[in-house]
Amino acid sequence: MKKNSSPRMKQDKINVPRLILRIVIVVAILALLLFIIKIAPNYARDEFADRTNLIINNNNITRNLKSDVIIEDNTIYLSTDDVKNFFDEYLIIEEENNRVITTSNTKTVVIPFDSTKIYVSGANIDIAHTLMQKDDKIYLPMTDLTEVYNIEINYYSESNIVTIDSLNRKFVQATSSKNMSVKYLPTTFSKTMDKVERGDTLVIVQDKENNNVVEEDWTKVRTDNGELGYVKTKDISNEQVAREELDTNTTLDGKVSLIWDYYSQYVTAPVRDGTIEGVNVVSPSFYEITASGDIDANIGVDGKNYIEWAHANGYKVWPMVSNSELGDLDAMSKILEKFETRGYLIENIVSELIEAGVDGVNIDFENMYQEDKENFSRFLIELAPRLHEAGLTLSVDVTAPDGSETWSLCYDRNTIGKVADYIIFMGYDQNGPSSTEAGTVAGANWVELNIKKFLGQEGVESNKLILGIPFYTRLWKEEDGTLTSSVVNMRSVTIPEGVGKTWDEETKQFYIEYEKNGATYKMWIEDEESIKAKLDLVNQYDLAGAGFWSKDRELNTVWSIINEKLNIEKDTENE
Repeated sequence: MKKNSSPRMKQDKINVPRLILRIVIVVAILALLLFIIKIAPNYARDEFADRTNLIINNNNITRNLKSDVIIEDNTIYLSTDDVKNFFDEYLIIEEENNRVITTSNTKTVVIPFDSTKIYVSGANIDIAHTLMQKDDKIYLPMTDLTEVYNIEINYYSESNIVTIDSLNRKFVQATSSKNMSVKYLPTTFSKTMDKVERGDTLVIVQDKENNNVVEEDWTKVRTDNGELGYVKTKDISNEQVAREELDTNTTLDGKVSLIWDYYSQYVTAPVRDGTIEGVNVVSPSFYEITASGDIDANIGVDGKNYIEWAHANGYKVWPMVSNSELGDLDAMSKILEKFETRGYLIENIVSELIEAGVDGVNIDFENMYQEDKENFSRFLIELAPRLHEAGLTLSVDVTAPDGSETWSLCYDRNTIGKVADYIIFMGYDQNGPSSTEAGTVAGANWVELNIKKFLGQEGVESNKLILGIPFYTRLWKEEDGTLTSSVVNMRSVTIPEGVGKTWDEETKQFYIEYEKNGATYKMWIEDEESIKAKLDLVNQYDLAGAGFWSKDRELNTVWSIINEKLNIEKDTENE
C-alpha cells in the first residue's frame, strides 16, 4: 500500500530559490551599509559649486567667507569683513573721511573710497582700481594690493578657484611621475578632485594635518587648477623648495633682560664701558615727544658713543620714547585722535631710530585719558608695521590692570600684547608717593596677582610679557598722623644700628620698622632675595623676560643672580 506524504512534511520542505533570494538581499543591504559607513564619506559633497572657492595658504576657507569673492575686469575683490578676518583684524572704515585704513606686517595703508591714489607707509602710490561698494559693503581690490599684504593671488577660471599664498611662507613644489587622479581623501576609494599628467607641477601642502587620518604613503597637493587633494607619495618626484620661509621675527631668542638707562633731558648720555652681566637689551632715554608731535632727541656725541658701546658688547639698543615732558593729557589726546597726527609722530619716531642705527624702541606713554585707549592702540597698530619694515623691535610699557583711569584704564593690554613684540608690565609703585598708608613698592604677591591678570583677563601671551622690576624702594615716615615717603635706591639702603629685619613671606622681602625722634619709619627692602623671588615668577609663568628700573640704582651683586635666573644670551654678531 502506497503511503502519501503528510501535510506536515510538505510544510517543512525548504524553498531553495526563495532562500537564495533572501541571502542575496541581505548581502546587498550589508554591502550598502558598508559603502555608507566606509566608502561614502570619502566622497565630498560640493557645497560651493555655485561660488568662487577661496584657498588661502592651501586651506579652503570658502565656508568661512562673509561675502562672495567678486571677480571683475580680471581683478579679485574681497569684502572688508573678509579682509579683517583673514588679513588685518585691525582694518577700520572711516566713513566720515571716506577711506579705509589697513595694515600688514610691514605696511600701513590708507585707501580712499573713490581714488586710485593710496597712501602706503609714508608715500603716495597709484593702483589700477578703486574700492568697490556693493550691497552696502566695501570690497578691496586684492589684485592691486599684493605688495601691501605680501601675497601672490591667482584665479583659475576652469575650476572657479582663487588661491592666495603668503610670500612669507615656505613654498614647495614637485613633479607628477605619471598620469593620475588627485583624491579628496588619502584613499583610493575617494572622489577624484582633479586629474594630472606626467610632468605636471604640484604644490606640496606643508601642513599635512586633516580632519581625517592621513596615511603615511599619501601627500596632500594643490594642482595647477587650484584643486586640493591627495596623491600617492611614490608617484611624485623632484620635490624642491621654490621659496624659503621669510624670517620676519623681531623678537629675541631666549629671555629678554632689559635695563632702562635713564638720564634727564638736561644732561648728556652716560658714559659706559665694560660689560653688564646678565643683560642683552639697553634702553637709554634718548627721546621725548612734544605737543606738536615732533621728537626732542637727546643723543649727541655721547649718545652715539653709547650705541657703539652697546653694540660692541652684544647688547640690543631699544631707546625709550617718553611723553613725560609733555605733562598735558589734552596735548597727548590731540596727537592720538586722528591718523594724520599719529602718522606725523610715527614718521618722526621711525626716522630718528633709523638715523641712530638702533635695534628697536621702548614706547613709554603714561598719564593718558581713558577715552584715548582705542586711539593709543591705533597708534601702535600703525607704528608696528613701519618698525617691522625696518627690522626694528617694538616694546611698550604699561601699568598694572584695574587701576586709575589715566594710569591704568588707558591701556588695551590685549591689543597691545598682539600688536607689539613685547608688552612690559611696570611691576612697581604698588605703593607710591600718593599712597595713604605705608607699603611695599613691589611685593611678590602683588606682582604675581597682576601677572595672572595679564595672562588671564587681559589675554596677553606669556611669551610677549616682560616683567619690570624696581631697583629701588621707599622709606616711609609716620609722624603726627602724617605719612610721607622718599625713594631709596637699592644700593643706598641702610639699616640703623640695632634695628633687626624680618622676612615677609607674602611680599618676599625683608621688612624693617623703627622709631626715631618721635617718628615711625618703615621699609620693605629690595635686595638680592627680593629680586630672586620676582625672577622666579618670570620663570614660573614662562614670561618673555624682565626689565629693570633703572641702571646705577642696583647692587652689583644682582647681575650674577639675573644672569643665572634668566640664562641670558647676548647678540654676538655685533661684538
